[in-house]
Amino acid sequence: MKTILPLLLVATACLGDLATDPILYPYGPSEGDRITPRKDDGATSAIPISTPFVFFGKKHNSLYVNNNGVISFGVAVSKYTPDAFPLTDGSPFVAPYWGDVNNQIAGKVYYRESKDPNLLDRISKDMKEYYPNFNYRATWAFVATWDKVAYFGSRSKKTNTFQAVLTSNGKLAFIILNYGPITWTTGKASGGDPLTGLGGIPAQAGFNSGDKTHYFNIPGSRTPDIVNIKKTSNVNTPGRWVFEVDRFRPAGGCVYEANFVRYNETFWKDPTCEMKCKCNMDGDVECEEEWCSSNLLCQSSTWHYTCRIGIGQCF
Repeated sequence: MKTILPLLLVATACLGDLATDPILYPYGPSEGDRITPRKDDGATSAIPISTPFVFFGKKHNSLYVNNNGVISFGVAVSKYTPDAFPLTDGSPFVAPYWGDVNNQIAGKVYYRESKDPNLLDRISKDMKEYYPNFNYRATWAFVATWDKVAYFGSRSKKTNTFQAVLTSNGKLAFIILNYGPITWTTGKASGGDPLTGLGGIPAQAGFNSGDKTHYFNIPGSRTPDIVNIKKTSNVNTPGRWVFEVDRFRPAGGCVYEANFVRYNETFWKDPTCEMKCKCNMDGDVECEEEWCSSNLLCQSSTWHYTCRIGIGQCF
């Protein structure tokens, strides 16, 4: 349960200025954006969209923009402490940065549906770079931007800026997750330090299809490393992650058990390093029996295993 304390007024005149990070697509009042309610754990009502968005085979004709860093389908999301994907309740949503945002303290959450030619042209050019074989031409987009938002219980001036873009041509559907400055991971009610916004259960980033099969956790999710998400990418553009979501296909590589693997990258799936796997250029991960060389040791490396020279060994 949250305890609402007197708000620490961190908002200043400069917080009204929009972020100028080039990774972000244009947003704000000048773009005709609307804003979500200024409410802790708040959300919009259902927003009808003119082009159905296909999310893992299911067409959605409306969506919700939630203050806590989520775009959801079917129902608003007020939960402020993130869970790892896949979710047990089957909720389909896109989470650029699911954490305990409090826009009553600082920041605004902007959103708009758009068929603006300039925006669609920029998206199309970016997608051509990331998916060169698709000849994709965007005809629709939905842009949601969390601009300089504070965390629940904040007693600092730390804020985060991030963005989710949904785009479609009526057949293919993609999500683009963009990250401006990220300085906090956790609200007080999720165990975070009010002075730093760190600790506790950190933010989750990625998406959940709702079928418990297709989902993705951006590396660092629900760990302290998520504060460095602006330095990460699957398209060689730090601060940007891109996915095809009409079906599951990330740009630049494969997904193995919800973990991103770059094209031609290899790893071992077992603690004895008997099964070596490789991300093929067709997006599939292929595994076959292959042991470490006799002069190497099998060692754990985050979610997988790798063969390395052991400490103290010389060759």
